[in-house]
Amino acid sequence: MDNRVPPRAAGPGPRRRDRHGRGMRGPIAPPQVPLAASRAEAFADLVQDSVERLERRWPQLADVDFLVLEVPRLDGPGQAWNDEAVPLGSTVPAREGRPARVVVYRRPVEIRTKGRDERAALVHEVVVEQVAELLGLTPETVDPRYGED
Repeated sequence: MDNRVPPRAAGPGPRRRDRHGRGMRGPIAPPQVPLAASRAEAFADLVQDSVERLERRWPQLADVDFLVLEVPRLDGPGQAWNDEAVPLGSTVPAREGRPARVVVYRRPVEIRTKGRDERAALVHEVVVEQVAELLGLTPETVDPRYGED
């Protein structure tokens, strides 16, 4: 009896099944379901929700860019780590044809929150504070519900 394994087809091709014969693994959830969104995408959605909420009251925010970065960067001369807390957000004023920017830092916010509702509340607080700084107003003026639990 011949126990030799027949040779594979020439060249590596796409695998049709996994080693247990059950088929290739696919996504756990379809792309339309919130489960399929990454943490970064879910965080960006929270920022966008907060911005849309504020834009109804402050239409001039349509000219402001809102960004999400993972962590704050220290890349300028004279900028060094200090004993102050890590910032949760920052603003960059408009200049030379570039619009003003509000930046929210994802990882510092995520570390300080436990659940989605708590994270959404903190994201909104950070966005309100940064918009207030950009507009030269108090956070309570930007959003009357600021600071309410």
